Amino acid sequence: MERFDVAIVGGGPAGSSAAHAAASAGASAVVLEKGVPRSDRSGRLGPDSTDAAGILDYWVDIMGIHPDEMPDDVVLGELDRAEFVGPGESLTMHSTGIDSSYDNFGFCMHRARFDDFLRDRAVEVGAAYRTGASVRGVETDLGAAGEPRHRLRLSSGENVGCEFLILADGPQRQVTSGVLDEYLPFDVTDRLSTRETNHIAYQEHRRLPEPVYEDVAGAIKFWWGHMPGHTAYPWIFPNDGTVARIGLTMPIGLAIDDVDDRSAYPLLGPDDSRIPQGSEYIRRLLESEYGDEYDVASDFPLVEDRGKSDGTETYAISSTRPIDSPTAAGIAVVGGAMGSTSAFHEGGDHTAVRTGAIAGELAADGDLTPYNDHWKNAIGDEILRNVAMADVVHDYRPDDWDWAFSTARRLLDNGGGYSILKAKNVRAGVGAARLVLSYKRAKFAARNGRYVQIPESSYVV
Repeated sequence: MERFDVAIVGGGPAGSSAAHAAASAGASAVVLEKGVPRSDRSGRLGPDSTDAAGILDYWVDIMGIHPDEMPDDVVLGELDRAEFVGPGESLTMHSTGIDSSYDNFGFCMHRARFDDFLRDRAVEVGAAYRTGASVRGVETDLGAAGEPRHRLRLSSGENVGCEFLILADGPQRQVTSGVLDEYLPFDVTDRLSTRETNHIAYQEHRRLPEPVYEDVAGAIKFWWGHMPGHTAYPWIFPNDGTVARIGLTMPIGLAIDDVDDRSAYPLLGPDDSRIPQGSEYIRRLLESEYGDEYDVASDFPLVEDRGKSDGTETYAISSTRPIDSPTAAGIAVVGGAMGSTSAFHEGGDHTAVRTGAIAGELAADGDLTPYNDHWKNAIGDEILRNVAMADVVHDYRPDDWDWAFSTARRLLDNGGGYSILKAKNVRAGVGAARLVLSYKRAKFAARNGRYVQIPESSYVV
């Protein structure tokens, strides 16, 4: 049995960052990644963890990796704004309202190349990264003398032993759930059910007509209130050339019979007998935005050598509620597996990287017990913002989004981004007070770590 100081399950941003931090601090570390093929990762298997891959300015500081450190082909384009489109109102933001060391609004990146960059970065400092290494189970003996505390069983029949286990297997938690069950007095799947705590996302890589691309260049663009479901929205993210990612996120298992007033949602049709598939939603979005001037099928073709398969990809995004880890057992859960990534802000590479790095550094130091406090200190403000905003808009209908965008637009003169939610704006009228106070109440309810859905005290080690 091979032995390492630190074994990491999952080779996405969180896992690779954990390996880099552990190996940089002198620990022996191995990443075990089952590996999936992608059209845009020729000849190399990698993680099955993709998102729309945009990074905002202050996310660079949370992530701790500046784009100048990345290979030239990772960053696809700089961003200067975010556009939010409701059924009848819209809002454009040129600032996140949060101080950052990064000069621009943000950037779009090639996710597979970003994953490969993080992988190579970890290997360069001495970590081992193994693809095709699927973990079937984990056995733990905390009192074993002279043996590693954790033994990972691989599908190949091999075993890997380690003192510290970092779980970075993404929002589906295929390994994490089984490990955590050993330390919880309840069935972990009751709390972390994939269908209840995850969203499904689908996106297509399409080549846009030149005038359309010029219109969206530099912007991340979202349509809220156009399709039913909490945190359900389509988007367009510009890439390079005239290629853009056009996608959406929506809850898993949403039924058409659960949707009231279907006619209020521009992307639902009167004859829909079920919630449309992702590809149909995208077709309807493009038809509604550009169908009067272009033939969508021929003028917005798929770019088939991008994405996971033939220009498309489907993936899970975790809920906005994170979990603590059973650190007394030498185990840390990071990234999407711990719920630090969020469907509300479309992914979370920055929080995945940061949580992985914290866990890797502590494991190399020989003590994971400070991990739950450290990740809250590092990304707690970001998690709290996302949880509060997601709670505020949970029951929003299309007309609520129009009201929110109209209200927020009137507050932009006082600052952009999250600054429109500052307490001083309570005095800017009834609508502003309603918007600001609802956010403040949600934020207050989740303060002091109450946004955690499984606290450390729940574990029995």
